[in-house]
Amino acid sequence: MQERIIGSNGLSVSEVGLGCMSLTGAYGNAGDVSRPDAVALIRRAVDLGVTFFDTAEVYGPFTNEEIVGEALEPVRDQVKIATKFGFAFAENGVEGGGVCSRPESIRRAVDNSLRRLRTDHIDLYYQHRVDTEVPIEDVAATVAELVEAGKVLHFGLSEAAAGTIRRAHAVHPVSAVQSEYSMWWRDREQDTIPALADLGIGLVPYSPLGKGFLTGTIDATTTFASSDMRARTPRFQGEALQANLALVEVLTKIATEVGATPAQLALQWLLRQQPWIVPIPGTKRLERLEENVGAAAVVLTDAQLSEIRAAADEIQIVGARYPEENDRMTNLEAPLPSA
Repeated sequence: MQERIIGSNGLSVSEVGLGCMSLTGAYGNAGDVSRPDAVALIRRAVDLGVTFFDTAEVYGPFTNEEIVGEALEPVRDQVKIATKFGFAFAENGVEGGGVCSRPESIRRAVDNSLRRLRTDHIDLYYQHRVDTEVPIEDVAATVAELVEAGKVLHFGLSEAAAGTIRRAHAVHPVSAVQSEYSMWWRDREQDTIPALADLGIGLVPYSPLGKGFLTGTIDATTTFASSDMRARTPRFQGEALQANLALVEVLTKIATEVGATPAQLALQWLLRQQPWIVPIPGTKRLERLEENVGAAAVVLTDAQLSEIRAAADEIQIVGARYPEENDRMTNLEAPLPSA
């Protein structure tokens, strides 16, 4: 596995990372991964050359960071850990739920994450969602304090609008922005990605396999548990799902030609977009982990890559990527500082 540099401050990570969210409940799988199995999967990822692991305090909440900390403690000097702040928790001094990036809450959150992760520093610390009550300048200045104290090495943002990214970067360098990005959700090509290219910031796509859609394991007959967010997501429903399968058909055709899987082609497509893009596919299954890591070794001819790009350009994806209540929390502008 090769390494990639994201951001202008030299953050070096494996070209494919591991998103750990699903290990503590996502897509309707809460409770079906034991803690020992989750730890074993993370350690297997290390064996396969993965050095970049993504978690967040809100996953669980809290238990995901604890699992990541346990799994990586023996190899802490070999890996990079990214986690996130920005939700209201009593242990961070905030009641009531929802988002919260007030400086005093961030200062408490980092200490709690450090304890759970069994480490003295966080390699990449993201604001999980923009807080529309707190100027991004205040958030960036607070993270800068944490960098000065050695608790954080690099600053990141998740699902922030381009203007917010620029304002944060002017206060303290932003190394990476995490946003959904895949062959079947490309809206950020219009705003976020050009800003990142201009500023020298890396992109860490989450859901790079379209919440499982691009793996080729979902078809028109697939149903989802009521606890699975995809059961409420428009693009996974009825006629929309049927129309969207055209993209998977193209991936499956080319995958057969090159001896790969549709998921591996979808990840390789992302890697070929920019040298500063590092996807973080998530899984709870060892065979999927090995498949995803294997995407880095897939070789595509220019003609095959052009065919995939043409399909991504020409096939119209139908339906929203999220239920409406979730989509309202993405691509937000932070308020301006008070005069």
